Amino acid sequence: MSELLLAAASLDVTPPPGHRLDGYAAREGVATGTADLLRATMIWLSTADSPGVLWLSLDAIAVGTSLVAELSAAAGAAAGIPPECVLVCASHTHSAPAGWTGQIHPVIPAEREPVLYESLTAAVTSAPLERRPVRASWRSIEVVGVGTNRHRRNGPHDNTAGVLTLHSVADGTLAAVLLDFACHPTTYGPENLLYSADWPGATRKALAHLSTASASLGGPALPPGPVVGFLQGAAGDVSPRFTRQGRDAREVERLGGLLAARVAEALTEPGLELPAVAPAIRRTTVTLKVRDFPTPAELEAMVATAEADLHGGIDHPAQRIAQTRLDGARGQAQMAAANLPPALDLPISVVKLGEVAWVHLPVELFASHGCYLQADSPHPITRVIGYTDGYFGYVVDPDAAHHGTYEALITYFDQPTTGELLKAAVKVLAE
Repeated sequence: MSELLLAAASLDVTPPPGHRLDGYAAREGVATGTADLLRATMIWLSTADSPGVLWLSLDAIAVGTSLVAELSAAAGAAAGIPPECVLVCASHTHSAPAGWTGQIHPVIPAEREPVLYESLTAAVTSAPLERRPVRASWRSIEVVGVGTNRHRRNGPHDNTAGVLTLHSVADGTLAAVLLDFACHPTTYGPENLLYSADWPGATRKALAHLSTASASLGGPALPPGPVVGFLQGAAGDVSPRFTRQGRDAREVERLGGLLAARVAEALTEPGLELPAVAPAIRRTTVTLKVRDFPTPAELEAMVATAEADLHGGIDHPAQRIAQTRLDGARGQAQMAAANLPPALDLPISVVKLGEVAWVHLPVELFASHGCYLQADSPHPITRVIGYTDGYFGYVVDPDAAHHGTYEALITYFDQPTTGELLKAAVKVLAE
């Protein structure tokens, strides 16, 4: 009989001050310090005769193609498994260094900094990954108050979190949690110059204090707490815009604490037991045409209209929407002037463990896309994860395209091409 084996590590990869932060075109200056630690978290599930899957989740705005190749190789070397078994995922925090991955989109120019990404890959290569037998269980929970649709409060948003828990066979303690939830980590705004994992980091910190076995397994509560990995969901049009009560460390802790409290509450009840087998992974690549852009005169008119709609003021949701629409109009003009390729190759991966499937895409999916993939998936439980193994910007739904939202203005793909991506993902899920 096979045993499910876990090796997990949470690495402090916070750079020193003095490096540019990523995520906001309006941000000026470089990092002046650290609000909370940035981490690379590794959760590797395997068996004695299968390399399984290793999730590497990084507190970063995104992971570009070069960084993915470097981190996959580094994590593979640490675990002694092929790089193809490694998934590299970004939390999408807007308070991490740009130099890890460099420019991810024409809207925000950036350069890769060897001193940063070489230090990061060295830390991952030397990560201690000692395997031990675990039992896996699953819970899906509803979380209210962290994020909503950022264009309208009652718009589409999957407010469920997926919780994979891994308990030690030896003593029943909680060894690791792999948590996914969909919401932009944008508590801090462009004025922030401190490194931060934002609310996902606060959630991890709160959950890392858990060292109790689940009620169904029994056993003593023993230190240390679990390693907590975070996967960002279909968060393209979801953020704390309507839920945040401030843009400071206290609010980061409050939002992260809301999610952590719901997870901790769920862990007091038995979950769905998953089989003691290695997760299976299937990968494919889809080639998508880059969309056509408006004429220079049309682009200029769009920028002028967005500027006219912008009125100065406090950080109110309506003001933020107007500002981002102006950012999008300017960004679209930058994209039209850039020498973009005619098509892009996007990797899609599906991981399956028992009744649970995770579909990973290298884009910022809208909430409606996540619902579409879950509805068309043949698996009883499907979790939709973005920001994985590359970054190719937003993919938007018809409503956003019609209204010309920020995301629709700077997307690489039109609606027919977006449909091709979703159909390709469903096909991999079906296979």
